[in-house]
Amino acid sequence: MKVTRREHLAATPDEVYAVLIDPAFQQAKCDATTNGGVHTVEVTPAPVGARIRTERELPSQGLPDVARSFVGDHLVIVESQEWAPPGPDGVHESSIDMHVRGAPLTLKGAVRLEPNDTGTVHSIDTVLRAQVPLIGGRIERAAAHPINVAIDIEIRLLREWLAR
Repeated sequence: MKVTRREHLAATPDEVYAVLIDPAFQQAKCDATTNGGVHTVEVTPAPVGARIRTERELPSQGLPDVARSFVGDHLVIVESQEWAPPGPDGVHESSIDMHVRGAPLTLKGAVRLEPNDTGTVHSIDTVLRAQVPLIGGRIERAAAHPINVAIDIEIRLLREWLAR
C-alpha cells in the first residue's frame, strides 16, 4: 500500500533539512508522536549527509488482534533515514526505512526536499507492506492511519520550528 504526501513549506530546502537533522527536533517529534512515551533518537553526521535513527514505543491497542499477536501490548517502531548531500539543483533526498520490531510490517521509500518559487516541496513516497499471507492487506490498512497521523504531527512541528 502506498503512503505518500506532498506539503509546501515556506523555507528553503537547506533550512528544512537543518531542522530535520536537528536532534532536538527529532526528540520533539518522538515526544509528540508517542505522547511523551519511551523513545530514543540518534542523529549522526555522515561524511556526505546525515543518518537519523529513532525508536518509539507505542501501545498496540487499535491494531487487529492478529497484529497484536506479533507485538503484544506495545510495539516498537524503528525508523532510519539516510540523507544524501544536496544535489546541484538544491534537492535534498533521504531513504526511509521503518519497521515494527518483531512484526512483518515495513515502510520503505524516500523523502525529498525540492526547491520551488516560494519555498520547498516536502514529499514522502513510501510503500507499506505487511508480509502476512491472507491478512496482510488488513494489517496495512490498520497501520496506514497511525502512520498518516504521525506524518501530520511531524509536518505541523516542522512548520512550527521553521517559523521560529
